[in-house]
Amino acid sequence: MAYVDHAFSISDEDIMMETSYTVNNKPPIKEIGLAVALLVFGTVAIVVGIAMAVNKVGGDRTHGIFFSVLGAMLFLPGFYYTRIAYYAYKGYKGFSFANIPPV
Repeated sequence: MAYVDHAFSISDEDIMMETSYTVNNKPPIKEIGLAVALLVFGTVAIVVGIAMAVNKVGGDRTHGIFFSVLGAMLFLPGFYYTRIAYYAYKGYKGFSFANIPPV
C-alpha cells in the first residue's frame, strides 16, 4: 500500500465547499485624488517650465527645461491612474478600480 500525504490532498469536502465572495469595486477616493493632483500639478509644472524656458528665467533655459522634466514626472503617473479610474467608472471592459494600487 502506497503512502498518501493527506495534508496536501484535495477531498470532496474541499471541492463542494461553497465560498461566496463579493467583488469590491468601490472607487478608492484617496488614490484617485492623488492621481488627479499629480495630473494637475504635472500639467501646471510643464506649462510653467515651458514659460520659464522661453523667457529665460534664472538666466538660461536650463531651469525651465528642468522644471518641465519634473512636471512630466508628475504628469505621467497622474494621467495613467486617472485614465484607469475614468475607464473603470465608465465600465469599460478590462478596467477596474482594483487596478489602482493602494496608497
